[in-house]
Amino acid sequence: MSQAPFVPGQRWISNSEAELGLGIVVEYVNRRVEIRFPAAEETRTYAADNAPLSRVAYEPGDRVSNVLGDEMDIAERFEHNQCFIYRGVNDAGEEVILPELELDSAVHFSKPQERLFAGQLDRNGLFKLRVATLERQHRLRSSSAYGLLGARVQLLPHQFYIASELSGRMAPRALLADEVGLGKTIEAGLVLHQRLISGRARRVLVVVPDTLVHQWLVEMLRRFNLMFTLLDEARCAEIEASGQDNPFESGQLVICPLSLLTRSEARQVQAEAAGWDILVVDEAHHLGWSEEAPSHAYLCIEALAQKTPGVLLLTATPEQLGPEGHFARLRLLDPARYPDLQQFLNEEHAYLQLNNLIEPLLGGQGSQVLAADADLQSALAERLGAEAITRWLQLDADTRPAALDELIRQLIDRQGTGRVLFRNTRDTVAGFPQRQLQTQRLDMPPELALFDEEVAPESWLHPEKIMGSDWIDADTRVEWLVEWLKQNRSEKVLVICAHADTAVALEDQLNLREGIRSAVFHEGLSLVNRDRAAAYFAEEELGAQVLVCSEIGSEGRNFQFAHHLVLFDLPLTPDLLEQRIGRLDRIGQREDIQIHVPVYEGGTSEALLRWYDEGLDAFGRVCAVGDALYRRFAPQLLQCLNAPDDVVSLEALITETRQARENLEHDLSRGRDRLLEVSSCHPQRAGLLLDEVAAAESSEQLQAFAEKLFDRFGVDIQPHGPDGLVLHPGEHMLCQLPGLPEDGVTLTFNRERALSREDIQFMSWEHPLLTGTMELISTGELGNCTVCTLKLPPLQAGTLLLELVYELRCAAPRYLQLERYLPSGSVRMLVDPEGRDLAGALGHEPLNQLLQTVSRATGQKMVRLAREQVAQQLKAAEGTLDTRVKALREQALDKLRQQRAAEYDRLVALAQVNPMIRQEELDAMVADTEQMESALQAMELKLDAIRVILVRE
Repeated sequence: MSQAPFVPGQRWISNSEAELGLGIVVEYVNRRVEIRFPAAEETRTYAADNAPLSRVAYEPGDRVSNVLGDEMDIAERFEHNQCFIYRGVNDAGEEVILPELELDSAVHFSKPQERLFAGQLDRNGLFKLRVATLERQHRLRSSSAYGLLGARVQLLPHQFYIASELSGRMAPRALLADEVGLGKTIEAGLVLHQRLISGRARRVLVVVPDTLVHQWLVEMLRRFNLMFTLLDEARCAEIEASGQDNPFESGQLVICPLSLLTRSEARQVQAEAAGWDILVVDEAHHLGWSEEAPSHAYLCIEALAQKTPGVLLLTATPEQLGPEGHFARLRLLDPARYPDLQQFLNEEHAYLQLNNLIEPLLGGQGSQVLAADADLQSALAERLGAEAITRWLQLDADTRPAALDELIRQLIDRQGTGRVLFRNTRDTVAGFPQRQLQTQRLDMPPELALFDEEVAPESWLHPEKIMGSDWIDADTRVEWLVEWLKQNRSEKVLVICAHADTAVALEDQLNLREGIRSAVFHEGLSLVNRDRAAAYFAEEELGAQVLVCSEIGSEGRNFQFAHHLVLFDLPLTPDLLEQRIGRLDRIGQREDIQIHVPVYEGGTSEALLRWYDEGLDAFGRVCAVGDALYRRFAPQLLQCLNAPDDVVSLEALITETRQARENLEHDLSRGRDRLLEVSSCHPQRAGLLLDEVAAAESSEQLQAFAEKLFDRFGVDIQPHGPDGLVLHPGEHMLCQLPGLPEDGVTLTFNRERALSREDIQFMSWEHPLLTGTMELISTGELGNCTVCTLKLPPLQAGTLLLELVYELRCAAPRYLQLERYLPSGSVRMLVDPEGRDLAGALGHEPLNQLLQTVSRATGQKMVRLAREQVAQQLKAAEGTLDTRVKALREQALDKLRQQRAAEYDRLVALAQVNPMIRQEELDAMVADTEQMESALQAMELKLDAIRVILVRE
């Protein structure tokens, strides 16, 4: 606390309420001082002996303004009747005399030196946290995995490779066509997440079939922390009624059903006018197209795609679409490149020849095959040049395989659609379990056996609807399920049935009447209650043995910690069956999937089961042609289901279906584009990327930093297991944290736990709560000045040291990610009284271990007494900044030019052989590089934090 007397007219500032601005002493009597704060129109009365106030004393060189807003540079300060008078020069060059009473009161000290001299000192712990935050932010933003750390997903190479490839492009336009179960939605989400975090995109429109709207909404929020706005016709009308003209401008991230656009031309026009950075279209194979008459849905998406820089189409395996359908999808991505179907077919024929050529080289014996086949060598020489093959033949046997991989990569660069089409298959991605069908043939309940009214086949697949309200007691499926669950109490079991009321009644029977721990999951539950049900099921020891789901249970949720699946009824379409099985049949599943299907012997469900099993082999593996076969055989299938006792017709249908499946699969295999599969995932590059992700997320360091960060802000923290926390807003929080709800949040730092517990948030370096809190520190003044003492024998007592942290500032758009080229995010100096920098001899962390904190009052007194010396040392440090900036600038520019030149040369070379590389992409890269160079040329060091250190005895 200052010992100077309070005199009316003096200017002071509140240490605890800096936002009040400069205060004026009104009265000092009876050891109490009254301060008026004109800017805030507030008055405070303090006890003089412990008032949290600091005297405001500007120094020569400071720039101030008077109450009228006129500015001047201070040349001299003198004192009269214990009040300061400033002499300076205004912008017109005129000399001005300014009493401190006439200073502008609306002053906010934010610069470290301003707050230091004003006595607004922070705790040393906040200073250390600020420095650590700057370091973490730079490390994160300069990482090649930036934008890919925060997703609640498994670290699967093919998904992260695709996301990394697309995220780095000027405007990603691609067809994501992985086989079922390989995660096209996750790939799209990773791309969106990276583009949004890096600033490369701000507005995203996702168009999906009506049935997938809520699945996408939940998936984007749960996995990527992306809060989308859901637009349907009712919501659009509500927004318009509130006075907003275009509902599509009501959010930056929007999901809408395709029907909203196809049913209303006005909505289509609004969507086009809203402007988007990225358009995502799921189930794009449903967009019908022919040269003569493209469908209305196709035309709607085409209009949006033409106006949107980035387009991601998610679709079925391309071969299933046929060449016309495949061309139609590519035409949406690049109509200039694919203007004509016949031209596309001719090019595809040429690429098929190339694919057949390199097929023998893709096996483990590729090097031996090429070395022994002169014709193959000649064919490759025609495409890559004779010199490339000659050099390869001169290599020894040990180095040939790696060199052959490089030759194949060069061929891939010539692949026509390889840059815009990504397709991974289960044959090329390891980690999937086996499937085993367990059929339970049961006696048909008498209530059904005696039922002779005509009923549609679909109704017989849900017999509980026919039996009425007492079906639970009569249904032999229930009896079997109860008995089997009791015999296997240690097993987690997922039960899926078509309807919510069936699920509710079945779970009620299991839980209340049979004493089996169970939970129910259906569309009638709120999102919170669904999460609770899923979390109860995920608990290992005291959780539910059974989760009974309606059909919604086969959408969007993964329960691969269980490996028993009971299909209480069967869906009528193969795609829906695969969705159900896919809840457990995921990469990372450690056990074989046991698929239990109870059916009535001789009934409709048994006939459908046989068609799925013997005709499609749908229980044994993913049937890539199932949907096509269903459309082909649906009339015959429905006839057989309507007359399940007609065994002859059923056998004939099964035989015909099986033969058709084998023929289609043979055609798919023969037309399999191995070159495309290789280009869809580069194992070595994907492995390096995942290593970068694993190293960057470092859960132990993350947890320690996050706990310290939240604690410093006054958040109430409770442990939740060894790798989790429960956070609640504290009573004395410094400010409201973005992303921290009033009722608190439960989180985990463990990726595996987050994948099995969707009710717990996954805390990563890119979680909005953490990044938002770090932004509060780095963009504000919290922790940017403090005072400490140090006992270190080599230094003489009374020595004053300044630890200065300068932030590297580049005025450039965030999407350019200049941090990738900067050697560090900040520069640290430790300046002694002679102006020497001791930072190399005494690092930041060792220094932290030696320092001792002082009270704010003591620190303020130290700064007041040493102000002149501190100012001199600051000036000495600033005198070296130009030299330091120049060295850092040259280092960054060298790195930028080398990397960008290499990347540009590669794209130019690719453009010579691959027409998918457009001139616009090359031009944009040149423009970005020029902008980056300009920003680095203007780079400067800005003082971000200062720590005054007094050496003591």
